[in-house]
Amino acid sequence: MISIVIPTYNNLDYLKLCLKSLIKNSSFNHEIIIHINDGSDGTTDFIKANNYKHTSSDDNIGLCTSINKATKLVSKQYILYSHDDMYFCPNWDKVLLDEVKNLNHDNFYLSGTMIEPNSGHIVSDFGVDLDTFNEDELLSKYKDINFYDHQGTHFAPHLVSKKLWDKVGGFSEEFNPGIGSDPDFNMKLWKEGVRIFKGLNDFKVYHFGSLTTRKKINFIQNKGDKIFLKKWGFSIKFFKKYYLKSKTKYEGPLHEPNKNFNYFLDLLICKIRLLIT
Repeated sequence: MISIVIPTYNNLDYLKLCLKSLIKNSSFNHEIIIHINDGSDGTTDFIKANNYKHTSSDDNIGLCTSINKATKLVSKQYILYSHDDMYFCPNWDKVLLDEVKNLNHDNFYLSGTMIEPNSGHIVSDFGVDLDTFNEDELLSKYKDINFYDHQGTHFAPHLVSKKLWDKVGGFSEEFNPGIGSDPDFNMKLWKEGVRIFKGLNDFKVYHFGSLTTRKKINFIQNKGDKIFLKKWGFSIKFFKKYYLKSKTKYEGPLHEPNKNFNYFLDLLICKIRLLIT
């Protein structure tokens, strides 16, 4: 039922671990599709040798374009987008598919709960890199470390229907290399009437960090926020606060923002930023 789409950029050892976790810890068989950026570190040879469905580019074409290319090969009803440096904890897919079954419609955006060594929903250190990663400890403890089902998630890994993905046109490629693309995708879904943006506590992944963008993170974040501001008329922070209500406990479908004094004050600040950007 699920096509798992993973863009990668010369990050073979982390990709191998991600794929290992999907094979080892999934309750069902899924379609895995990888977009290879460059691939000169051995990624291309590995993917071909193991017969993974894939697309490729000679250079790094950016996360948004990578995912859009890979989703052209999707054959399943649902698309799950993941980073290549994520480890999926057991039964992640059963949790997701049980939620989909309970909803009984496809007008949703579902996401996981991230365990990270220094940030994330759950801060718990099972290793900051492959050399220090303690898989056995993670597998023995992940059930006992919890966040809660939360509102307004906009992080990968996330699940949407292929029909909804196609309707909004996938990721907006003006956000390449990628920062800002997730909230922009959420905003496009909001415009289509989606109001269920739910992060599932029991769908857990361990995330090492955004390895491909870490060195230039400040520049890229600023650029992504400016693009979002110009496109939608308010900032990513404003969208997460007043629309998605990010990280608050899940209480059901979201509603239009409560347009109180603070809403209009923060919106005015966004408009001023827009004028001087």
